[in-house]
Amino acid sequence: MKFKPVFIILVVIALAGIIFYPKIQPLFSDEPEAPVPGPAMGTRALNVEAIRLEPSRLVEFINIPGTLIPDEQVDLSFETTGKIVNINFDEGTPVRRGQLLAKINDRHLQAQLLKLQAQKKLAEEREFRQRSLLSRDAISQESYDQAVTELQSLEADIQLLEARIAETELRAPFDGVIGLRHVSEGAFANPNTQIARLIKNDPLKIEFAIPERYAGEIDVGFPLSFVLDGNPDTHVARVYAVDPKVDVRTRNITIRARYNNPGARIKPGRFVSIQLELAEIDDAIAIPSEALIPEMDGDRVFVYRNGRAESIGVTTGLRTEDMIQITSGLQPGDTLITTGILQLRQGMSVVIDNLSESPQI
Repeated sequence: MKFKPVFIILVVIALAGIIFYPKIQPLFSDEPEAPVPGPAMGTRALNVEAIRLEPSRLVEFINIPGTLIPDEQVDLSFETTGKIVNINFDEGTPVRRGQLLAKINDRHLQAQLLKLQAQKKLAEEREFRQRSLLSRDAISQESYDQAVTELQSLEADIQLLEARIAETELRAPFDGVIGLRHVSEGAFANPNTQIARLIKNDPLKIEFAIPERYAGEIDVGFPLSFVLDGNPDTHVARVYAVDPKVDVRTRNITIRARYNNPGARIKPGRFVSIQLELAEIDDAIAIPSEALIPEMDGDRVFVYRNGRAESIGVTTGLRTEDMIQITSGLQPGDTLITTGILQLRQGMSVVIDNLSESPQI
């Protein structure tokens, strides 16, 4: 099939119109072309907020979680094996140190003790007679020594038996509150059988961990405050022990504080939120954290001078959750720009919408 020359010419003209029409169309349009933004249009002033810097008190706090633990805690069990014949405590009640809590059957030991006590009485009488005879030279020293040895042997056997009888008695090792019991009278107990748990709740201990960089700032006697979950009341405690070793897994140091808990009102095992005051500066130049611009060559801030933003290099010191101490670069009375930081450039015109005083912390 052959195409006619006229048809080919028309196709070429149509394609050329499609390609070049968008470029020549504005020449025939009555609407003015929209201006392209650029430097020729000028730069308007940026509206910002600022604060006037004044010396203020700056305190470094850290907030960390902790756990309340008893001052003393022990799982009570017998030292020997036998059948429990008496349980002498009520669950969840206070007990005193030395109070008899439970008893294992010791009738066979008591019988042996009676036998030895009777033998001891005879041995004492024999020793007395032998001593009288020895004073008159009626017997040899050897005969008297045998009588003394027999008496001492019986006394040792009695002490051993009394110790075995004491092992059948379960007594409170310290003042505290006894928990729920796990056995009943008539049960067979051994040293692995837990009878109950005894807890001393006054005072309480608070255990928590801090990062190793604070290791040199907390020592015995350091005060802290804490609040309980769901309770806004603040409680005060003091550190009494610091672990001498950093945990190699967490790089933290474990610390314990003691809190007086009269009446055992607060129960151990609860979560607490602890606040530690690590450092305090009375006349610090402090700025909001968001006003600081970290750069490769150091930290910088923008200050307001003669209607323009001026970039200044600064050196930082103490940091808190929302404030940073400036140790060099700023002076009291400087006006620090706190908003629009990302849009600011050196020498840019700025207008302060809101000027406030440096916050007092």
